[in-house]
Amino acid sequence: QVQLMESGGGLVQPGGSLRLSCAASGIAFRLYAISWHRQVPGKQRESVAVTFSDGSTHYVDSVKDRFTISRDNAKNTVSLQMDSLKPEDTAVYYCYAAGRAGAHWGQGTQVTVSS
Repeated sequence: QVQLMESGGGLVQPGGSLRLSCAASGIAFRLYAISWHRQVPGKQRESVAVTFSDGSTHYVDSVKDRFTISRDNAKNTVSLQMDSLKPEDTAVYYCYAAGRAGAHWGQGTQVTVSS
């Protein structure tokens, strides 16, 4: 059974930092591209950052130089370090694993940036 478990969301003031984690089980983790997506009510889910199986990464322009995605293949985890957070970063953040054997979503974790 495949599971993706996100953690680390919460409430933070503008300019603050949060670190999200995604722990995966039931997949050949190192072979998967793992990405973080976010969604606010009434809007489409958008991809924020991705780490590919070769270790390369890609970010949406709005988070470049503020967010850092990293993976640990030994622990089957992916982290998203979010710095200089802005109110517009408020969303539910989802972990997504995609590979040849299929694709899977986590349940999401709420991030709220507010003073």
